[in-house]
Amino acid sequence: MESKKNSGATLWEKAKKIIPGGNQLLSKRAEMFLPQQWPAYYKKAQGCEIWDLDDKHYLDFSIMGIGSCSLGYAHPTVTEAVVEAVQMGSMSSLNCFEEVELAEKLIEIHNWAGGVRFTRTGGESCALAIRIARSYSGKNKVAFCGYHGWHDWYLATNLADGDKLKEQLLPGLSPSGVPQQLIDTALPFHEGDLKGFDELLSEHGDDLGVVMMEVFRHGMPDLDFIKAVKARCEQHGIVLIFDEISSGFRLNAGAAHLLFDVHPDICVLGKAMGNGHPIGAIIGKSEVMDAAQQSFISSTYWTERVGFVAALNTLAVFEQEQVSEQLNKTGRHLKTNMAKICHDLQFELQLIGVDSVPILVFPGEQALALKTLYTQEMLKRGVLAANVIYVSMGHTLAHCETFLNAFEEVIGVLKQAQDKGDVLDLLDGPVCHSGFQRLN
Repeated sequence: MESKKNSGATLWEKAKKIIPGGNQLLSKRAEMFLPQQWPAYYKKAQGCEIWDLDDKHYLDFSIMGIGSCSLGYAHPTVTEAVVEAVQMGSMSSLNCFEEVELAEKLIEIHNWAGGVRFTRTGGESCALAIRIARSYSGKNKVAFCGYHGWHDWYLATNLADGDKLKEQLLPGLSPSGVPQQLIDTALPFHEGDLKGFDELLSEHGDDLGVVMMEVFRHGMPDLDFIKAVKARCEQHGIVLIFDEISSGFRLNAGAAHLLFDVHPDICVLGKAMGNGHPIGAIIGKSEVMDAAQQSFISSTYWTERVGFVAALNTLAVFEQEQVSEQLNKTGRHLKTNMAKICHDLQFELQLIGVDSVPILVFPGEQALALKTLYTQEMLKRGVLAANVIYVSMGHTLAHCETFLNAFEEVIGVLKQAQDKGDVLDLLDGPVCHSGFQRLN
């Protein structure tokens, strides 16, 4: 008989009592997947395989380190280089030479740019990009479209109207702790809504110095919209920032905007650039980036060696093995077969997103319960699953076939539960969270 031991779930309950919020990343909370049942912690990760605290083995067809491991977990080329760098000393009183090499490599890829600064994480990369852009423009207000982190400049959006980030990020995000003086300094607009953007320009144009936008999130870029925003930024002397922390390295090696010959003033990269090792980059035109010297921008661990070494080797693998093409090919295989399974079983699951990041949209008023049941039943079959799949090089054809076999079984369970109206009765615990909620 299969053991019901779940040390990860037990440890998660302990963690919530001593770590406010349970952990350091909302997207990895157990409640976002399967409350009271999610294994929560891992011992080992390799390729797309994970072993939990009880040595149970899973295939990861979910968030793959929140999209940070496109080469797969513990990729040998990157890992060997990182281990060697650590053994040689990852920190000293002198600078590591690899940061200059990485800066040169990124400018080679982004030949429109002339300067690079580095950080460790995506959120602080966006905050630094905003600081540099404000320094250059001399203006305070920022218009944005998409998800750009947790810092004050971004959450200030919710000071004015309480929940303006609902459609950009998550519902219910309180700006508690964000100074009230930042009210009306961060102004949201929506992808494709050029009229709404023009209204922002009309109302705030004299004080608007920065526009930050994701190139894409749930589908291919809206090029006409991006080009129109860029033209308006040029006309009004506004610094345009492309946040490619998530979109970079999904369609190509570098950033999606390079495919379409639409260049910003600043581009922000992170996540997949280090294949699981902390590194972020702010790339920009020389005259804009030089404004960094007018502001105090400095941090000890931005000089640590591992991120630079990891990024250089990750970039090399991307180029040598045509990784982005492989990711999209695998993703198309998954989406095509998932769609066929749902069609054959008459289950109305919508599949959106670029090929390398399939997103599952569950139907109807019970969408969240269906998502929870899907995750629960896939977990029973040895698959970590959610409403998004970050495809990686670790996902072999054999892994995909194992996933699709489990997927077909589980969609059958969901369809039957939906027809009988007993979705909630089949859940072994509570429905998953849809956004930010206090945990205790």
